[in-house]
Amino acid sequence: MSGTGKEFMGRTRFQYLGRSDQSLGYPQPSLQLGGKGDYPIVDLPEPGKIPVDVTDLRKAIERRTSVRSYSQKPLSLDELSYLLWCTQGVKEVAGSSATFRTVPSAGARHALETYILVNNVEGLEKGLYHFLAIGHKLEKVNTSVHIASRVRAACLNQSFVETSAVTFIWSAVAYRMKWRYGERGYRYMHLDAGHVCQNLYLSAESIDCGACAIAAFQDEEINSVLGIDGEEEFVIYVATVGKK
Repeated sequence: MSGTGKEFMGRTRFQYLGRSDQSLGYPQPSLQLGGKGDYPIVDLPEPGKIPVDVTDLRKAIERRTSVRSYSQKPLSLDELSYLLWCTQGVKEVAGSSATFRTVPSAGARHALETYILVNNVEGLEKGLYHFLAIGHKLEKVNTSVHIASRVRAACLNQSFVETSAVTFIWSAVAYRMKWRYGERGYRYMHLDAGHVCQNLYLSAESIDCGACAIAAFQDEEINSVLGIDGEEEFVIYVATVGKK
């Protein structure tokens, strides 16, 4: 094999899995980052109490398309809460060992963390937030006037990153997956990101919103904007959402 991509696929084949840190008795990493009082916490509406119109799944799939142009109508806090629950909502916490969520994840490892750039949500200050899936809350990370333009610049200056109602930014906490699967875990993180973003597309359809997935971003820049190291935690996927 030659080329970086081919080398990655070769070196992460199942036959090279080896013994995991889990099998060697190393302690399990935390199920979630943040929520330790460093940032202000925003309570979100309870997902089960949010009214959502019944949507035919087949029609939602048929209508699914990438939408890059949005109206100026804001998302409600209820709608944002609903989208966060559909993409990373926790249905059950199994002690300190696992969470079971609204999306699948290899071994229930759920290595992803959700950050959101809020541009146009009723009752929520513009800025960068981190979603605490366990507890269903938001951490207010950065509300400087330049944060949206910095995220946009990191996404190759794609304008709809800043004109969306919300831009989702998913990071991967590598060891949360590698603890069980070693280097092959990097494959699973990318698969998990696909599961999450597809749920965003379909749940957006159910509230008259459009979404657009983004894989074109400068890794170092967007990691820096989020304040993460790009090694142990790194941005893996981005998507915008807004009213059609």
